[in-house]
Amino acid sequence: MGIVICGSGNGINMTVNKHQGVRSALCWKTEIASLARLHNNANVLAIPARFLSEEEALEIVNTFCDTEFEGGRHQRRVEKINAC
Repeated sequence: MGIVICGSGNGINMTVNKHQGVRSALCWKTEIASLARLHNNANVLAIPARFLSEEEALEIVNTFCDTEFEGGRHQRRVEKINAC
């Protein structure tokens, strides 16, 4: 698990996703952070610092860290991501 931060979040997200085993998700809302964990088993959270307050960012981090992967029908997709 990890957290990365840059202005828009895009550059750092693309960069960390180049590494084997990393599934980074760019999240600017708690709902997106939750779905990234539930459905994609994201293990790195990319935060767009320029567009969030500190309070919003902390809520997103807490949601990301507290949400478990749902597995089931989503597991095959994650396995395909890891096969690349």
